[in-house]
Amino acid sequence: MKIFNETKNQKPQFYFLLVLLAVTLVLSFYVLRPFVSVFILAVVFTVIFQPMYRRILKYCFNREGLAALLTTIVVAVIILTPLTFLGVRILQELRQLYVSLVEGGGKDNFINVFNGLLENFRHYFLLPPEFSINLGQYVKEGLNWLLNNLGALFSNFASILVTSFVFLVSLYYLLKDGRKLKQAVINYSPLADSDDEMILNKLELAVSSVVKGSFTIALMQGFLTTIGFMVFGVPNAILWGTAASIASLIPSVGTSLVFIPAIILMYVNGQIFSAAGLLLWGALAVGMIDNFFGPKLIGRGMKLHPLLILFSVFGGLVFFGPIGFILGPIILSLLFALFHIYFYITDNGGGIGPK
Repeated sequence: MKIFNETKNQKPQFYFLLVLLAVTLVLSFYVLRPFVSVFILAVVFTVIFQPMYRRILKYCFNREGLAALLTTIVVAVIILTPLTFLGVRILQELRQLYVSLVEGGGKDNFINVFNGLLENFRHYFLLPPEFSINLGQYVKEGLNWLLNNLGALFSNFASILVTSFVFLVSLYYLLKDGRKLKQAVINYSPLADSDDEMILNKLELAVSSVVKGSFTIALMQGFLTTIGFMVFGVPNAILWGTAASIASLIPSVGTSLVFIPAIILMYVNGQIFSAAGLLLWGALAVGMIDNFFGPKLIGRGMKLHPLLILFSVFGGLVFFGPIGFILGPIILSLLFALFHIYFYITDNGGGIGPK
């Protein structure tokens, strides 16, 4: 059967084709929607591990399938497996902390300690009762939000397996056929090829800078914070180490937002040696990471201000869910990359045009 072979039937057939296309697009969207976030995460990891893939490709005699498989196995063993167990552990500590807050905890509970300090501060400066702060209530509300958002992600083991499988398969094919996919995007884009290349290169640079730079530094500081808290006896060390990773994104404050309360808690409870050791560990082992590794990891890539990264992390978590801690900064980086390209094109008399 030939379509559009007669002029009088051309419009009805064309409209019918548009309806079929629209219905198919809607159905395809609902079919693929559960895996969109996983696919985007696979794209990010593909950009990050592209240098490793190329290096492995040389040793595999340019056998792309084998190189992609080996790279995927490395990612699964070195990164995904620890992250999965770490996520489950964080969820357990969140629940333990939430239960301890609901039950009131003991006199050494850090919430009770700080509520006592705040109450003494209010009495010392003769402040009215309206200035009292129930820190425990705010912490419980925050923990409840985290449990509601992270619980579904890590409590269902079958869901973790399916998500990990989809991620690894996507990563494999993106590594193996990434160049073909990139060329297809360039071919189907209405922009000039040079503009498409510039946009994709800027986006790749933004992903590498944000993830390899800010996030890697945050993970290193969180890991060292966790080690220090374990050594000096701070409870829920993994949970607070994760909090330190997020706090490290805050300009001029960083991990001190987590270290200072922990040091005060140790000191108030009479653990002077632990408080002093924690202070020294935070100043030397954790505080020097940003200054020493920051310029090397970020390099000459696209740099986002730490405040913008912080806003994009929390905004991404609210909008996208758990995956938003990566998607938020990536989208913001893409915005600045597009602005850079726009001003570059306008300053050079316009470069956007047909293929």
